[in-house]
Amino acid sequence: MTKPSSTTTLAPAALAPISKLWATVGHVLPWAIAIGFFFVAEGSLSIGTQIMIWILFALSLDLILGYAGIVTLGHAAFFGVGAYAAGLFSIHFSPDPLIGHIFAIVVSGLLGLVTGALILHTTGVTFLMLTLATVSLIFEFGNQTRWLTGGDDGLQGMRVDPIFGMFEFNIFGQTAYVYALVVLFIWFLFSWRLMHSPFGRSLDGIRQNSRRMRAIGTPVWWRLLAIYGISAAMAGSAGALLAHSTRFVGLSSLSLLTSGIVTVMLILGGTRKLYGAFIGAAIYYLVQDSTAKINPHFWEFIVGGMLIITVLFLEGGLMDLGRIGRRLISRFRQRSDLP
Repeated sequence: MTKPSSTTTLAPAALAPISKLWATVGHVLPWAIAIGFFFVAEGSLSIGTQIMIWILFALSLDLILGYAGIVTLGHAAFFGVGAYAAGLFSIHFSPDPLIGHIFAIVVSGLLGLVTGALILHTTGVTFLMLTLATVSLIFEFGNQTRWLTGGDDGLQGMRVDPIFGMFEFNIFGQTAYVYALVVLFIWFLFSWRLMHSPFGRSLDGIRQNSRRMRAIGTPVWWRLLAIYGISAAMAGSAGALLAHSTRFVGLSSLSLLTSGIVTVMLILGGTRKLYGAFIGAAIYYLVQDSTAKINPHFWEFIVGGMLIITVLFLEGGLMDLGRIGRRLISRFRQRSDLP
């Protein structure tokens, strides 16, 4: 019998520290960039705030689309309702942003549970059309109730108090940026823990084969309803951030186009990875902002081309570039170790 070479035996052990290093860098880098951006880009903090709002929105979609396999066209309903809930709360009840934010999360979450209970018993195209109908109905309700939402003029006249009575929302966007970053970090930790729990693992099983999960006793419908409500609450939180940072809520937050944009962001970055929402939202927003200055419609061509390339060649989105890079490095090290 041929004795296996020491190179083959030690290769996995030798690569383990590299894998841990890549994982650590992957976790630290996004937050380091966000913190560093606060200090080096004081004139662009409003853009950074918008990016983090869209990251949170895309992250909420990843929970149901990526992990649970729920394909929806109506996720903007929860984003817009959260924005309007935070805005209306500040106008009619209290300008405290934290209380208004919690109110928006509760309202959006309840809307997710109610609508989910009505439509989650369906699948495929039927479910897709029902999500489209839901966001269309809510959009039209917001358009017709001008006395409440301002209609196509948008909701205006919001008042936002300083956070904890100390941190005022200034024209430089410093407070709004830190506020959005903290909220995003809290939701990310929650999502990471949830998706790596038995509940999250069961969602992955439901996505792959719901009949088999139901056969082994998993309450499929209840778990789908739970994650649908959680995702809606997260999207409403992103909407509340939008309302508080801009002090304006428009009907566009409830539009079908908004649902399409956040879906494109997630597909670009990659589903079932959480950090894919970070990459997709950031690249989409930055490409849109930079190329729109050249031509108002040129950015659509660029984003469309990126989406086509991603779908055709990167199954896991732009997050796959890191995996491909690690694989190439591993092969190079293995070849260099050969005698």
